[in-house]
Amino acid sequence: MKRSKINLPIILLLTVLAVYFGLFLVYPIGFSVVKAFGGITDPTLEYFRMLAVSPLQRKSIINSLLIAGLSTAGTIILSMPIASLMVRAQFRGKNLLGALLLTPMITPPFIGAIGLKQILSRFGSLNLTLMELGILPADKPIDWLGYGGFWGIVILQVLHLYPIMYLNISAALGNLDPTLSEAAHNLGAGKWRVFRTITLPLIIPGLFAGGAIVFIWSFTDLGTPLILGFSKIASIQVFNSISDLNTDFMGYTLVVVILAISLALFFVSKKLFGIQKFESRTQRRREDIEHPLGATGTFLVWAVTGLLIFTALIPQIGALLHSFSGRWFFTPLPSEWTLSNYSDVFRQSLTLTSIKNSLFYAGLSAVIDLWIGVAIAWLLTRRKPRFAFLLDAMAMLPLALPGIVLAFGYVAGFDWPVSWLNPRQNPAILLIIGYSIRRLPYMVRSAYAGFQQANPRLEEASLNLGASQFRTFIRITMPIIRANLIAGTILTFSFAMLEVSESLILAMREQYYPMTKMIYQLIGRIDPGAPSVACALGMVGVAVLIFSLVTAAKFLGKGMGNLFRV
Repeated sequence: MKRSKINLPIILLLTVLAVYFGLFLVYPIGFSVVKAFGGITDPTLEYFRMLAVSPLQRKSIINSLLIAGLSTAGTIILSMPIASLMVRAQFRGKNLLGALLLTPMITPPFIGAIGLKQILSRFGSLNLTLMELGILPADKPIDWLGYGGFWGIVILQVLHLYPIMYLNISAALGNLDPTLSEAAHNLGAGKWRVFRTITLPLIIPGLFAGGAIVFIWSFTDLGTPLILGFSKIASIQVFNSISDLNTDFMGYTLVVVILAISLALFFVSKKLFGIQKFESRTQRRREDIEHPLGATGTFLVWAVTGLLIFTALIPQIGALLHSFSGRWFFTPLPSEWTLSNYSDVFRQSLTLTSIKNSLFYAGLSAVIDLWIGVAIAWLLTRRKPRFAFLLDAMAMLPLALPGIVLAFGYVAGFDWPVSWLNPRQNPAILLIIGYSIRRLPYMVRSAYAGFQQANPRLEEASLNLGASQFRTFIRITMPIIRANLIAGTILTFSFAMLEVSESLILAMREQYYPMTKMIYQLIGRIDPGAPSVACALGMVGVAVLIFSLVTAAKFLGKGMGNLFRV
């Protein structure tokens, strides 16, 4: 469609978007950056020098980079053979298996960390089982979590994030022309040489794109190290600095380092992923590309992949068992079972309030995302203003923006006398806005896909017949894109329900706690039954998330996977 003249309603819409992004995205990030350099009037690099010479901060950054790097490598090792098999093989139950491969994404690692700690701690279920079988001496338990929880974080991140890498690698492999590999085989090249010289170079953009998401996610994760008690990590150091923002500027400097690494990876991956010359789409039929597996092959695929899925779900299974435990102490499984933990969730005022708060925050943030996401998608597809690239960049930037960076900026930048916007007094507004900012890309992508499916000629015909722009949208466009909007709204709501970083940092008073902050508080209590109630609360959130994802999948279908790619 040709670029239209910008009229008054469009100017007002762009003004609202500019205020929204400027106040709640650019300002808090800019505030942290300016503070890290000593302010506008007297800029300095002294705080970065102090960061470089501090043994604790250096170790924290190195640990974060190691965890992110190992997690990324682990997801590639797991995902590459599975993605190759799922793209190139045809067998019974393939679609079901593809859906099951994504199930580890359902539960945030924050909740899975509770179950993993119960199973893999020194006197957790695994060691106690090995002791009972006589395989392990009772006085020499194995430290499965390793180095104070370091390897536990890596294990949990790999098991939780491999579906993201799997989706990106599958998309990259699906775009390859299989005749290239066939030609190489016909010329005598072996499988490894074909992979090294043809397949790998062609899928590098997709590989790097998935790796960027996994790396940023692992690098900035806050909830998992908090639960596992591993403090020498950059995200924990930022979290601990919240209480001393006015006297200690190290937190600002760390935030800038985290932001620089995240943005660099994101934009490099976007550039690589957009290189069209590496893509080689084929017009061959799917049946010609996929090779059927026999009964034995199908059994082996299900057995191996099923084992991976089960292993990935072990942390969630541990949390689920914990939620039904009345007593679980020095035994492989709970010695007492009860449903009272779930009744406590809905009976105790604080836990019930946290559920209501999460529903309220997530619900309003989803509504905001719906309106803003539709407006941005409409502008990008129908009006195409000259600075569309900037609008698109601002809408997609939250994909690369760690929640801990945004939340830190809110606490530092909105420490104003206005109580309703100061998170130390009332974090509700900033929690809602923060949730909406972080989940906006999902809504924009979903709405954008819907607008692309809607033929603009239908809208032009309606306008030519005298209908207003609003009536045209309601009567013509809306019925076509309704499924995309419903799915996008459900996704933004469900992921906001279990947001971790912003919830832990911004919610400073109990009456405003969302579910994830309440779970963290319960885990830290001395009461022996509190962790079980925390797990029950987490399972309530997971149930809401599963229901939301299943509902969204019914509307988006296979398009769901596109939302988790760079």
